[in-house]
Amino acid sequence: MHLAILVTNTDTSSFAARHPLDGEKFTRLVHFARPDWTTTAFQIHQGQFPPDIAAFDGAMITGSPSSTRSGLPWIAPLLTLIQQMHKARFPLFGACFGHQAIALALGGAVAKNPKGWVHGLVPNQTCVLPPWAQQFESGLKLYGSHSEYVIQMPQLAQEWATSTGVNAGFFIGRQIWTSQHHPEMSRDFIAALTEEMSDDLGPDLYAKAINSLDRPSDQAPFAESLAQFFEQAQH
Repeated sequence: MHLAILVTNTDTSSFAARHPLDGEKFTRLVHFARPDWTTTAFQIHQGQFPPDIAAFDGAMITGSPSSTRSGLPWIAPLLTLIQQMHKARFPLFGACFGHQAIALALGGAVAKNPKGWVHGLVPNQTCVLPPWAQQFESGLKLYGSHSEYVIQMPQLAQEWATSTGVNAGFFIGRQIWTSQHHPEMSRDFIAALTEEMSDDLGPDLYAKAINSLDRPSDQAPFAESLAQFFEQAQH
């Protein structure tokens, strides 16, 4: 299977340069479960869009420090592409920014989280589970880092997860699946990001985030569910 990675991460800092980029992180996530699959990354935030998305078996939209509501020039074309993929029933997964962009493109809404930053290892409570995620009946834990959230899901979307009392993921039929969190992040990366963001987080949230990293994430099980999502979407 050949997946397109639609990279929306606008971070060009020295911190970003010292760590694997999103194309590599999402490829590694896929390879946890399906090491023979291939990926191609497109730097959407630089205006690099796939010439023909239908040439791929599915796509993943990454996270970004930019807001889906920022009006950056590449966001409107991305939302249009999401609408086209949805109309064509093309398999699409979105994480964090990708989750929010899919919601916006399909009639949902995004807002600032009134509780501020959510950061660290985040417990997710599951609701209506799609067939490819049945293993998470008891919930799951994923790394997260966001200050905005989906306040209104698109029409026909079903909520499959919540965290800190708000939406943490939805699915539409068999072709669209999202997570507010970052299954592609490793523990080493989220630990480094926590140090990098310590001033933004403040002492209390920083301490809470550091303490949360004593427990493992459900990255590998999530990778298996992600692979099953793309496999079932082909049938």
